Amino acid sequence: MSLEAAAASARSGFACVFSTADEYETALITERRAQGRYTQSRSYWPLTLFIGCALIVAGTVLLLA
Repeated sequence: MSLEAAAASARSGFACVFSTADEYETALITERRAQGRYTQSRSYWPLTLFIGCALIVAGTVLLLA
């Protein structure tokens, strides 16, 4: 009887709170959102690079015209 109780106790120590990987991922993302890790920051690099490329193209056209 005590052997069965010890085996049941040992098995419960390895139990996972989540039954599927999807539940784990959902809980992980929810926790990270609560911490503020997935915030959108305004980056002006794409706009700056576009304007720079447009100026290079315009300069090339003016030089070759």
